[in-house]
Amino acid sequence: MPPYLPPQTARPLTLRDVSEASGVSEMTVSRVLRNRDDVSPATRDKVLAAAKALGYVPNKIAGALASQRVNLVGVIIPSLANMVFPEVLRGISAGLEGTGLQPVFGATDYLAEREENVIYEMLSWRPSGVIVAGLEHTDAARAMLANAGIPTVEIMDIDGEAIDSVVGISHRRAGREMAEAILRAGYRKIGFLGTKVPDDFRARKRLEGFNEALADSGISLADTEDYAGGSSLAKGREMTEAMLTRSPDLDFLYYSNDMIGAGGLLYCLDQGLDVPGSLGLAGFNGLELLDGLRLRLATTDACRRDIGLRAAQIVVGKPTDGMIGSQRIELDPILNLGDTIRRAT
Repeated sequence: MPPYLPPQTARPLTLRDVSEASGVSEMTVSRVLRNRDDVSPATRDKVLAAAKALGYVPNKIAGALASQRVNLVGVIIPSLANMVFPEVLRGISAGLEGTGLQPVFGATDYLAEREENVIYEMLSWRPSGVIVAGLEHTDAARAMLANAGIPTVEIMDIDGEAIDSVVGISHRRAGREMAEAILRAGYRKIGFLGTKVPDDFRARKRLEGFNEALADSGISLADTEDYAGGSSLAKGREMTEAMLTRSPDLDFLYYSNDMIGAGGLLYCLDQGLDVPGSLGLAGFNGLELLDGLRLRLATTDACRRDIGLRAAQIVVGKPTDGMIGSQRIELDPILNLGDTIRRAT
């Protein structure tokens, strides 16, 4: 198989660009970026500020390889522990199979500053492409991705402005469609339970769409329960117990994801509650773990594997419309009412 050649995009930034922006010589820029101690603090600060503003990332590939790309694709996701992302990674791996490219993964824990650092480190090894979850980044991270000169694909979300290509679903639409299904089934006293919502932009957008649909019918959320940490079955049980103890008259619980939703369902079944007659429940993601529950939790399939596959195909130069770069692929969220939403009459 011939060596992989990435599609040509924008010119990567060079030492000369940083030199011109900072007003110092390329030699001085090189000394600063190699952490040499023979540069004054003021000059160092000026060079680093210029490099950050431009989005310049030093090249860590040494010697004869310095002008080439490595056959790696950087994949940056919020969490390697979250059950959502393995399916995305499987799609990416399938899309890269047989191309000579290998994915390397970095996790950000939903922290913007950590994502910026991961992007910096990955780009410094000059990968052949980058796939990153979400559309929200720091200004420095956006600059680095925009000026990397390689295919960049933001995934999972299309509700916003992309740097280059984007593949995902509309989370506002997913939230709205779930709310409409809940209202059609006759539920009116609705509570929302979420984890990491302040940091998880996609969960926030789903909640915005959900609330917009409720407002269109003159309804607002009756109660909310938030948790800043991660998701688990145990946390879902705990949050559900707290909400129903506080607001026993609720007739529906909408969870930010399937993991806590499944925990909530297990709690309700243990308590002998009438699901879905008196109390309905729904989550988000379409996780496989739902197949093992006595009742199948209502959810929205976020097309995770297909998103990963399409993103990888863009990186390797298999565009869907004859164009490489600046592609926008919107997939349809798939609503599954399961066994926890009563059927509308």
